[in-house]
Amino acid sequence: MVSLASLWLPILLSSVVVFVVSSVIHMASPWHKGDYLRIPREDEVMAALRPLAIPPGGYMVPRPSSREDMRSPAFIERMKAGPVMMLQVMPNGPSPIAGNLINWLLYTAVVGVFAAYITSRAVGGAASNLTVFRFVGATAFMGYSLALWQMSIWYRRGWMLTIKSTIDGVIYACLTAGIFGWLWPR
Repeated sequence: MVSLASLWLPILLSSVVVFVVSSVIHMASPWHKGDYLRIPREDEVMAALRPLAIPPGGYMVPRPSSREDMRSPAFIERMKAGPVMMLQVMPNGPSPIAGNLINWLLYTAVVGVFAAYITSRAVGGAASNLTVFRFVGATAFMGYSLALWQMSIWYRRGWMLTIKSTIDGVIYACLTAGIFGWLWPR
């Protein structure tokens, strides 16, 4: 069995590589440019919502107060009349990109730690590069991609965004797996 401590270099290096490649994918390529649509009459919608001072958080509109309310004629009519939406309200002002980037880097390290842990328990130190690649790649893919599908299944996030993000996850998983295969202790 390979110790988790002996895998610190592939964990850190794969985290940095995924961080850099994901930055290129999101900022330097047009791949995610059209992921979110502009709401019609955006200025009017913002002007109408601004006085309500909706606190940051996730909202469902309309939202039933109970299961019984969900079946009530009044709630069903509100659903038919629309708009029906899941709404994520963020704090006003510029997005704190530095904090988001730090959190993303930490997340890539967490994925690396789980990939290292599972692989170190499943294969020995004499494992082939391909065996390490398969275990790390599958684990990293789960960490980067599988939970994204819930957003399209339950919250109607556009499937194209989910598919593109899953393809990103395949890229990140392959990079992670390649680095682990290369630096796996023998």
